[in-house]
Amino acid sequence: MRWRILALFSISAFSSVADLPEGGQTSSEVARFLMDTVAREEIPGIFGAITSSEGIIALSSAGVRKFGIAAPLKSSDLIHLGSCTKAMTAAVIARLVVEGKLRWETTLIEALPETKGAIAPGFHRISLWELLTHRAGVPANAVDWWSYRDLPILERRVALLKAALKRPAPHQRGEYQYSNLGYMIAGCMAERATGKTWEFLIKDRLFTPLGMASVGFGAPGRIGQVDQPWGHVRDGKSWRANQSDNPLALGPAGRVHCSMSDWAKFLRCYLPKGPDIGLDAEAHRKLVTPSGTYAGGWVIGKRAWAKGTIFTHSGSNTMWYATVWVAPSLDRAFLVATNSCNERSHAICDQVIGKLIQIDQRSR
Repeated sequence: MRWRILALFSISAFSSVADLPEGGQTSSEVARFLMDTVAREEIPGIFGAITSSEGIIALSSAGVRKFGIAAPLKSSDLIHLGSCTKAMTAAVIARLVVEGKLRWETTLIEALPETKGAIAPGFHRISLWELLTHRAGVPANAVDWWSYRDLPILERRVALLKAALKRPAPHQRGEYQYSNLGYMIAGCMAERATGKTWEFLIKDRLFTPLGMASVGFGAPGRIGQVDQPWGHVRDGKSWRANQSDNPLALGPAGRVHCSMSDWAKFLRCYLPKGPDIGLDAEAHRKLVTPSGTYAGGWVIGKRAWAKGTIFTHSGSNTMWYATVWVAPSLDRAFLVATNSCNERSHAICDQVIGKLIQIDQRSR
């Protein structure tokens, strides 16, 4: 009952809002399931896609850009990746390792020697790879991500690093502790090695070579406009639309937005016949060789349906939710994103991933 009386839409209205599918019958089946998901889960919208090394196999969307506004999602709309940005940051750093500008073993004080007197001694020798695999013992987040906003971004990130690492490590070095701060620090090391911002580096080394023209940072779209989807948070029995995002300094850990098609271009780098982004075989292996279960921006595991190894990750800025599973042995990646976030988002995305896998298996 509650969904039928919300704003302008009924269940039937939401069920009918789906973008024209790409990829023929497979996309049509994906579209139907996405429409059912929007109606069943009472969410603003959702995207789903399947890709191989050769390109998109299926892509569709269902729902609306902004709750309460009759603006249907389009499959070409932008989505917020949240922490799925981390694999991109790791890939850029791999490029810098191949170029000889960094080493996986480069330590924090080697990269940023001026931090030695400002941070606790236990952090002096943490390495780039430990940061990228969440085993450096650093805190999960900065003391206050919004601090030092008067400083240029290169200086701001270093200032946040120093403030966060003043006290001894809260976690044992070598133990897994997920850390957004760790990825920002890795970004700082890349910035110092090149003299360029992380934003410039990721465009120059990754997005431009891959032809990812839709990529940007922060909330998608123009503020106040409904030219792109808005993020949403639960507000009682309704949804509250929001265009805010995490602070600029957090970029390397989770501020990328792009279209599903462009995200798929990046994911194809991890498939057998994917595009060349300037990495040698050793760098490729490193990115997906875990310390424990986490590698360069990926949780690594094995699944029978994937016929071997899988790479997966989820991301959210608390207003969006995205999930991806990559199955190299199948030459497939399955990706889902919602323009909302609540306690059900992870389960919803996992359900859609499962359905995408089933659809793909039946179509082979």
